[in-house]
Amino acid sequence: MNKTAGHIGGKPRMSEETGNGNGRGKRKDSSETRQVLVLVGVVALIAGGIGGAGIIGSLSDKTREQGQAPQPAASLAACQAVDRADLVPDSGALFGVNLDLHARPLADYARDLGHKPAVSVSFTGFPYTAQEKIDLQRAVEQIRANGQMMLLTLEPMGGLSAVTPEAAQALAADLADFNNDGVPVLVRFAHEMNGSWYPWSQQPGRYIEAFRTLAGAVHAKAPGSAMMWAPNYAGGYPFAGGQFEAKPGTPEFADLDTDSDGALTMSDDSYAPYYPGDDAVDWVGMSLYHWGAKYPWGENELPEPNKFAEQLTGNYNGANGDDSLLPDFYHVYGEGHGNPVAIPETAALFAPAAGGDAESPIKQAWWGQLFDPATAAQFPNLKMVNWFEWDKGEVEVKGRVDWTVTNTPAVRDAFTAALPDWFRYGPPEPCRP
Repeated sequence: MNKTAGHIGGKPRMSEETGNGNGRGKRKDSSETRQVLVLVGVVALIAGGIGGAGIIGSLSDKTREQGQAPQPAASLAACQAVDRADLVPDSGALFGVNLDLHARPLADYARDLGHKPAVSVSFTGFPYTAQEKIDLQRAVEQIRANGQMMLLTLEPMGGLSAVTPEAAQALAADLADFNNDGVPVLVRFAHEMNGSWYPWSQQPGRYIEAFRTLAGAVHAKAPGSAMMWAPNYAGGYPFAGGQFEAKPGTPEFADLDTDSDGALTMSDDSYAPYYPGDDAVDWVGMSLYHWGAKYPWGENELPEPNKFAEQLTGNYNGANGDDSLLPDFYHVYGEGHGNPVAIPETAALFAPAAGGDAESPIKQAWWGQLFDPATAAQFPNLKMVNWFEWDKGEVEVKGRVDWTVTNTPAVRDAFTAALPDWFRYGPPEPCRP
C-alpha cells in the first residue's frame, strides 16, 4: 500500500509518507519494495531469512504431504509461447490473486479455491537487480506449476529516467524466456501514475515516453507478453499534498490543466493526459476496493449497492462524496479504445478489532457485486478480476485488516460457492519447459 497523505476513494487519508488515492491502501510501502522483490503469492521472499530455494522446497514438501504426486515431466505437453492477443479470453474473465506468501504458497491457495488462479499479481522494482531476476525465474516455475500467467507490476523507484532503451530491451529478453517457459506476463508499468505519491507521479510526458519505450521492446521481443496501463481511481484527484504532485509553473502542471483554468481540480481530466496510445497499450486496469462507507476508514460497513459499477464508470455519488465529475474509465478506455479491462486488485475491508457489520456480510456484499451476472452483461470488456488475499496491518485504520476470502472456512465456502461460471482459471496440468 502506498504511504502518503493522500486520498482513498475520493477522501483524504493519512499514512507514513505520501498520498494514495487508490481506494484500497494495501500496497507495499516503498522501503519494502526496495528491500525485497514482492512477487506476491508466487515468489520467494528474500527478507526475514526466507530464501527463494526454501520457499520452493516447502512447496514441494507441501505437495507431498497433501498426497499430490508430481506429474512425470515426460507425460506433460511441451510449453509453447502464447501470442499476447490470445491472453484475452473470448468470453468471461480471468480470475486471479494477489496472495500473501507468508500465509501460504500458491499451491495451497489453488487447493483451497478449487481452481488454479489464471493470474498471479507480482511486484518488483525496475530496473531489477540480479537477485530480483533470479526470484522472477523462481516465480515463473511456481506459476507454471500452480497458475497460468503473471501480472508483473514494475515500480521505477529511481524515477522515470531509469527506463532506458537498454533496460527495456533487457526486460523484453527476460520476458521472452518466461513466455517460452510457459508463463505469459502482463506488464503493469508504473501504476497509479496520476497519483501524487510515487517518484513517477504526475509527469505525463515522461511517463508516456517511458511506457512507450517499454512497450516497443516488449511488443518486438516478447510476443507472449502484454502491456497494461493502470491509473489510480481518481476520486480525490489531483491528490493535493502528495510528495510528487505537479507544481504550478511547471510543464507537468500545464499538461495536466486540461481545462486551462490555471488550477488542477477534479474538473481536469484525471486519466487522458497519461494515456500512452492504443499502439502501446494492450490492457487497461483499475483497482477498486471497498474501504468502508466514508473516510476516515476503520469501521466495518457494508458496501453501497452498485458501488463497484459506479466507480468503474465514474458515476459514484454516495456516502464518501460526489465523484460524478470523473471520466467513465470503462467506457472510454475499454470500449472506446477497444481494450480489455482488468481489475488488477480488489477486496473488502474487515477489521477484526473494529465494531460494525460482520465479516461474511461485508465480503459477500462486495464479491456479490463483482460476481453478479449483471456485471458480466454490463461490462463485456471486463476480462480480469484479481482478489487481494492479505491479512495485514493497515496504517489507514491503525490496525489489522483481513482482506482474505479463503482463510476463514465459512467465508471460503461461501466465496468458492459464489464463483461465477463466467470466470476462467489456469489449466489443470502444467506444461513441460
